[in-house]
Amino acid sequence: MIWNVVSWALLLSGAAFVIVGGVGLIRLPDFFTRLHAVSIPDTLGAALISAGLIIQAGLSMVALKLLIILAFLLFTGPTATHALAKTALHGKLAPRTRNPEKTP
Repeated sequence: MIWNVVSWALLLSGAAFVIVGGVGLIRLPDFFTRLHAVSIPDTLGAALISAGLIIQAGLSMVALKLLIILAFLLFTGPTATHALAKTALHGKLAPRTRNPEKTP
């Protein structure tokens, strides 16, 4: 019974993080803030959801496969975010600031 409660708490908190990231994607003004708002909650949400599913699966081959998927997600999510941000900067997309500097 306690494992079900822990598992569902992880699943629901992971889903909440993913939803907050999605709302940030819609609500924030420019590319870099949207990228930041999606990357961090998405990685944490995926980790929490995976942990909840691993607890639900118990000690089995399914849990091992979920652990491998979790490791893959933890490596590829931040790497993809970094690649997108670096490409945007290389493509001369400037971050939005409160007080834009006047350029001659």
